[in-house]
Amino acid sequence: MIRKKIVSVLVAAALVAGMGLQVNVTAKADDLQDAQNKASQQQSQIDAAQAEKDKLASQLEGIVSDMEKTQADIEKKQEEIVKKSDELDAARIDENNQYESMKLRIQYMYENGNGQFLETLLESKSIAEFLSNAEYINQISEYDRNMLVEFQNIVDKVEKQQEELEKENAELEEMQTNLQSQQTELQTLIDTKSAEIASLKSELSETNAKISQLQAAAAEQARLQQEANNNNNNVNNGPVDDYTPSGGTGRLQNPCPAAYISSEFGGRNSPGGIGSTNHKGRDYAAASGTPIYAAASGTVTTVAYNSARGNYVIINHGDGLSTLYQHCSAIYVSAGQSVSAGKNIAAVGSTGISTGAHLHFEVHVNGTPVDPRLYL
Repeated sequence: MIRKKIVSVLVAAALVAGMGLQVNVTAKADDLQDAQNKASQQQSQIDAAQAEKDKLASQLEGIVSDMEKTQADIEKKQEEIVKKSDELDAARIDENNQYESMKLRIQYMYENGNGQFLETLLESKSIAEFLSNAEYINQISEYDRNMLVEFQNIVDKVEKQQEELEKENAELEEMQTNLQSQQTELQTLIDTKSAEIASLKSELSETNAKISQLQAAAAEQARLQQEANNNNNNVNNGPVDDYTPSGGTGRLQNPCPAAYISSEFGGRNSPGGIGSTNHKGRDYAAASGTPIYAAASGTVTTVAYNSARGNYVIINHGDGLSTLYQHCSAIYVSAGQSVSAGKNIAAVGSTGISTGAHLHFEVHVNGTPVDPRLYL
């Protein structure tokens, strides 16, 4: 009688411990999911900031290219100004030479008795004024007069061309100044965005460290849960009794009831830097050796091993629906075997590319992975 009471107490204690562990596991799973969601959000912020930085960098490249072109235009314009200045100097020299020649001829005429020309020359303050004295124009040789007018026109024309070139050069230099201001502003924005990205990456690194801690804690909790299950003879070193599910309205049943869900289907941060960021299944974290059950009746089509999946099983359930069970530590069925829903087909492990003991469970419809939640 006393022996029976002791056994009853031990069983009750084991059940209570198991319930406590399950509550802890659930809490850890919630914390892990929150951390993973936070990491995903931080990564999205980093991606958005990087996209903005890349856009700014592209704009900066365009500004730099425009600056190089404008600088080339300025240099070309300055060469034109120098050339035009040389032309103006030459035109003024030609004009002056013609004027000096006229004075010599007038002096000659004066020395030969025609004093009116010298008096007119001395009274004139400029070539234009000299030419305006119409009463003497007709006495100047037609050739000298025409040449002087021509040289004056050339000087006027070249002066206008030079003024236009100087104006264009000033506009180019103003454009270059504006481009330099834009370059400075863009570089400041890029530097600010770089600092923002660095800060976000630091935060993401801290979040990933927390995820690693939570995963380690979850694995430890799963191990303790497994020990509790072992105490209740739920796990052994070989196939166990088939699992009879209760409740649920989906076509598939839970393939690993003793585990907790550590990662859902879809986008995520890479676990440990080795897991896929496009998760094609659902992960059930549990201690190595935890039973894995067939999610529905069907035919085992594949029992194999590869470096990524580790030991794995594929079951065809008909109508294009199949399920995959990966990273197994042991497999209890063979290819071609028919299994019923709840059949113990394998045990949880960490074979292949894995960050810890868990079942990676996939659901395929016509060969395409889909979210298991749609069928469970």
